[in-house]
Amino acid sequence: MKAELKDNLDRVEENINNTLLKMGRKREDVTLLAVTKTVDSEKINAMLELGVKNIGENKAQELTEKFPEISGDAIWHFIGHLQTNKVKYIIDKVKLIHSLDRLSLAKEINKKAEAENIVKEVLLEVNIAEEESKFGLKKEETIPFIEQILDFKNIKIKGLMTIAPFAENPEEVRYVFRDLKKLGEEIERKNYPNLEMKYYSMGMTNDYTIALEEGSNIVRIGTGLFGKRIYK
Repeated sequence: MKAELKDNLDRVEENINNTLLKMGRKREDVTLLAVTKTVDSEKINAMLELGVKNIGENKAQELTEKFPEISGDAIWHFIGHLQTNKVKYIIDKVKLIHSLDRLSLAKEINKKAEAENIVKEVLLEVNIAEEESKFGLKKEETIPFIEQILDFKNIKIKGLMTIAPFAENPEEVRYVFRDLKKLGEEIERKNYPNLEMKYYSMGMTNDYTIALEEGSNIVRIGTGLFGKRIYK
């Protein structure tokens, strides 16, 4: 198992490095986030032993079940749609929530973070392609939403996240990543307090090299690292 995981990781790292070299960017500026949805704890720990530090879960229940079984130096991210009633289960476990997309969720994260006496770092999920099957703010909703939650003392906005539509030819979704980066630059120019466009979480197994070319610095890779999985 570990040899297969290492081969997968080496292939992904080679693609990342080749793309960054072409763009004149440094490897240390990009976070490889291993997407561990439906992946068992043994495989996750094997991937951590190979040097991957950041792991991302889509479901609060799965995260809380695996949490005690995973190596202590793992850095957890929550990357799926987060229900308000599940915030309490993950608030003290994850470094970064990638999927803030509505006011009710912002209020709950702020409330639970205040109770834990922490400031929770979040990314705003933006549905650039406006797919009906996906969650996220519309592009034009993002800045008004930011202005609604700027006063929340226990949330810190650290950037943006998007999910591109699946395309056989990833060039077809390049515009999604380009538009998210432009939106981030527009937000940055407004110089809002307590906000930083530090992270652009974009790019998955099928399209991460294109996302990197357009400025991504967190790529979320599941199948590319762990192989095809049967989702529950």
